[in-house]
Amino acid sequence: MTDEPEAYKLGWVPFLGLKIWLDSKPLIPRPETEWWTEQLLHDTNTPIYRYAAESQKCNVLDVCAGSGAIGCAILKYVSNVKVYFGEIDQRHEATIRKNIRENGLDGSRAEIRIGNLFEPFGDMQFDVIAANPPYVPEGRELPKSVADYEPALALRAGEDGLAVIRHIAAKLPQYLKPGGQAWIECDIENIDEAQRLFKAHGYHVKILYDQYERPRVIVLSS
Repeated sequence: MTDEPEAYKLGWVPFLGLKIWLDSKPLIPRPETEWWTEQLLHDTNTPIYRYAAESQKCNVLDVCAGSGAIGCAILKYVSNVKVYFGEIDQRHEATIRKNIRENGLDGSRAEIRIGNLFEPFGDMQFDVIAANPPYVPEGRELPKSVADYEPALALRAGEDGLAVIRHIAAKLPQYLKPGGQAWIECDIENIDEAQRLFKAHGYHVKILYDQYERPRVIVLSS
């Protein structure tokens, strides 16, 4: 008997009507992430919808992309977007490409760049930034199926779990267009501190509760 997650054994997970392959063993997309991605897709206040009404293209960044599930869902359901995938682990690039290809998505509207957070994107700016970053504190005990099999790089973020979110908060004004939105998944135990970090940079912050009634996502707008 092994603790290896069933998703890795099967090789894929369903995500908003997509078959998300996990060949490179990225973080397994969770139901909570699927839930808030669906909220993003249906939120008429996002620049995605505003730009669609004006027949303009919208640039979206899925940063800390992993398998690319979030960006692929946006690519599938929204026609007026170009989706950029940012991922630090080079091994996941082939998986993201497979998820675009195998789901019949328009690869001409997708671009993958490898590097740490925003570094591969130079002076680009985005209308929407979506992220499920690492946010687990180093000392927190995790189930063996997670700790022994899923990538620590996609899970752990310093002593308090906010190291990556601090970096995102500091750089967001440079990469999010005025009038844009960012959707950032957070740990339910430090979401208040994450909210404070973004407010300190002048953003309006709204906390969304997931399908289990737990504070899960912060939605940021200028």
